[in-house]
Amino acid sequence: MLKALIFDVDGTLADTESVHLAAFNHAFAEEGMDWHWTSEQYTQLLEISGGKERMLHHWRSMQPDLKELEGGAVLATINRLHEIKTAFYENAVNGGAVSLRPGVLALMDEALKQGLGLAIATTTSPVNIAALLRHAIGADWRTHFLAVGDASSSPIKKPHPQVYLQVLGDMGLSANVCIAFEDSANGLRAALAAGLSTVITPNGFTRHHDFQGALRVVPDLEGVSVSRLREWQASAPAQRARA
Repeated sequence: MLKALIFDVDGTLADTESVHLAAFNHAFAEEGMDWHWTSEQYTQLLEISGGKERMLHHWRSMQPDLKELEGGAVLATINRLHEIKTAFYENAVNGGAVSLRPGVLALMDEALKQGLGLAIATTTSPVNIAALLRHAIGADWRTHFLAVGDASSSPIKKPHPQVYLQVLGDMGLSANVCIAFEDSANGLRAALAAGLSTVITPNGFTRHHDFQGALRVVPDLEGVSVSRLREWQASAPAQRARA
């Protein structure tokens, strides 16, 4: 019996990654760094979950002998870059640069009307979540969700299942009565590790990922209804095919 839907944020609820990329490059320029990520580089870097982790990975790839300096200079630089990047992203979202992907809001509304719970399970920061959902849903967006797991509450990034396990615990529900929604291989691995059937909606940055094990892989959530989700859930694990 389906009782709740659990959504990833970046790339799943909205095509945010191009704005995140612009925000990273803005931060690098603001700090006078000679980094500038192309779309191709960023596509590869998305295999690393978390913005700070992504920047540190890039830094170490450019400077393999990188060591933390006295006083934590490397970490301080990463934190400063992330603050600048986050402020740019929030301003862009507030300015209408990002909107929810097709079918997302309709599915959420239908789920709530049918008494299903909604939850968020993401590795992004609380500020990024609030900026997106406040703009898309309204100032009271938090009241729509039974649980919200993010980088502050679940610091171990996907593909580790920590954030999904946290959200399931907060809702008091078992995985077999929930469906997760993801857009990436790391997200899928995290959801599957938590025991969740997972619907994948890839985007331009993740289309090449391996989605083996997904309940369904669909272009977006347009036309995906609660009744269809129940049908897909009933068919698992016997049939985990692409729609």
